[in-house]
Amino acid sequence: VQLQASGGGLVQAGGSLRLACAASGRTFSSSDMGWFRQAPGKEREFVARVGKSGGSTYYADSVKGRFTISRDNAKNMVYLQMNSLQHEDTAVYYCVADPVGRRWNAWGQGTQVTVSS
Repeated sequence: VQLQASGGGLVQAGGSLRLACAASGRTFSSSDMGWFRQAPGKEREFVARVGKSGGSTYYADSVKGRFTISRDNAKNMVYLQMNSLQHEDTAVYYCVADPVGRRWNAWGQGTQVTVSS
């Protein structure tokens, strides 16, 4: 599966952004999908994950209650709605797919999110 993320940008603290990830490939609906992020000088970290049907979701504690992951299997799209953004959310966000254990085999190119304080 190939992934193309979009929707990043500059937003003030407290604001919202919606990231989108377009996936190509026939295996999209058979794969959990997720988002990771990497802030400057920090390691890449898990943000959120959604199950194949969209019914199960998982979040990092740092974003729980503020971010919502969803998917539309008919459109091969995954979304990350980000509300109440904080400066600490500034990072490059990556769409991921095809998990094997804790490893994700497919990564998108990343989209920059910058939150001004």
